Amino acid sequence: MQHPLPGRPATCQRCGRFIHHGLEERAVRLTLFFIPVFTTSRSYRITCSNCGAVNTLTRRQKNSLSL
Repeated sequence: MQHPLPGRPATCQRCGRFIHHGLEERAVRLTLFFIPVFTTSRSYRITCSNCGAVNTLTRRQKNSLSL
């Protein structure tokens, strides 16, 4: 399951432009009869809106961006 989170402007490592980056959370959940029971893993990705470069983030990095 993908869940968009509020992004923020930053300088892209690939294209070098200061532009908005979108942040998303991906969660893998264990389901039982189509009912989500618990989350098995989470990952976070940040995407440049200019060139589409995608970088993965740790939970600590994501928390520092959200402040």
